[in-house]
Amino acid sequence: MPKPDELITGIAALVESGQSSQMSLTVVTGGAVLTGRLAPEAVWRQRVSEVLTGSAQLKEFAAIFDTVVKRDGPPTHLHFHVARILQGTMGIPETGGMYRVAIEDVSAWTVGDFSYSEH
Repeated sequence: MPKPDELITGIAALVESGQSSQMSLTVVTGGAVLTGRLAPEAVWRQRVSEVLTGSAQLKEFAAIFDTVVKRDGPPTHLHFHVARILQGTMGIPETGGMYRVAIEDVSAWTVGDFSYSEH
């Protein structure tokens, strides 16, 4: 298993420690480009749980996201909210979604949230 990039691990650790959701990041993982804001895992889990609770078909899955596990060591995942997968001239979904990405699977990254604009 390759060692995750210490810079991106540091960014994830600061997001986790500060309970901030203002850090924008764009990553390449598995050939996809994902762009959006990072959230602490606890905040991300809460938001996913809220969405699932509001669904008649999926509400039983909400409880899985209600349990936050305290981990020792550096973060292992990035938790994106208001995020989009960039494809062609659009971001999917347009309004942004919730994504969890293993840090070890990130092959490239940059600070900032990218979007397309037509000029």
